[in-house]
Amino acid sequence: MRLEDEIKQVKFANDYQRAMLNIVFTANWLEVGISHLLKKYDLSSQQYNVLRILRGSRPNPLNLLDIQERMMDKMSNATRLVEKLRQKELLTRIQCPTNRRKVEIKITDKGMEVLKELDPAMDKNDQLLAEKLTASEVKLLGDMLDKLRD
Repeated sequence: MRLEDEIKQVKFANDYQRAMLNIVFTANWLEVGISHLLKKYDLSSQQYNVLRILRGSRPNPLNLLDIQERMMDKMSNATRLVEKLRQKELLTRIQCPTNRRKVEIKITDKGMEVLKELDPAMDKNDQLLAEKLTASEVKLLGDMLDKLRD
């Protein structure tokens, strides 16, 4: 559906404003779909992002700064996210015995199982792009979004 129909606005200041609003609207729309999938696991998209980051580094632990640098949402409170995931036993925080300020964070087997269960649903969600856009359109879209952030 066209942005104009979705937000009931027929006129924009210019095509740049329309494009910017369309990016924001579409990002929120995608986020709602992902949040719906994660709700069953009592996870936020930010918590899911942390688990994926830790899975990608496995078997090596990461520190909090490493996680923050890799997060999609740079404004998230990584300390709070890590603590919530620790309480759910999806990751561990181990204080370095030689440097008390250093904390090593690792995904647990339980965290890996949650991701393994979620992977098919997330893959199916990703197929939304394949149903709507060709491979070359997806590549162009990705390149254009990268260019926007440059």
